[in-house]
Amino acid sequence: MSTTKKVVTLRSSDGDAFEVEETVILQSQTIKHMIEDDCADNGIPLPNVTSKILAKVIEYCKEHVEEDNQDESAEKKDLKLWDAEFVKVDQATLFDLILAANYLNVKSLLDLTCQTVADMIKGKTPEEIRQTFNIINDFTPEEEEEVRRENQWAFE
Repeated sequence: MSTTKKVVTLRSSDGDAFEVEETVILQSQTIKHMIEDDCADNGIPLPNVTSKILAKVIEYCKEHVEEDNQDESAEKKDLKLWDAEFVKVDQATLFDLILAANYLNVKSLLDLTCQTVADMIKGKTPEEIRQTFNIINDFTPEEEEEVRRENQWAFE
């Protein structure tokens, strides 16, 4: 008795096709709904996701497909270490992963990438945050003071 795994074809915005096992990609609620609605027969176009980012999303999903079945705390610890390495990417890639995780509705990936950005900001001054994300301060000193006054709780 053979067990054939169902494969889904995903097409990135730049035209590349990715053959992915359905069990892996079902972590994406967007793709799950497309499969349920019989929209996956000729491949699923993903106009908002490039090949580079789609490959990363698939890599993440493959690593996390067995997550629900893990009982061993050591395996979960290994997954946390894997996640920490996975998000060690340049800022542009990190932000593209956030957009893709949101578009594809892969909650655990969205949580991981957003938490990574939150950790980049945590404990930093506004000037340090501007430097981290290359943001130009276009506030006048008066406008900045007004923002501080209106949001005093955030500066305590």
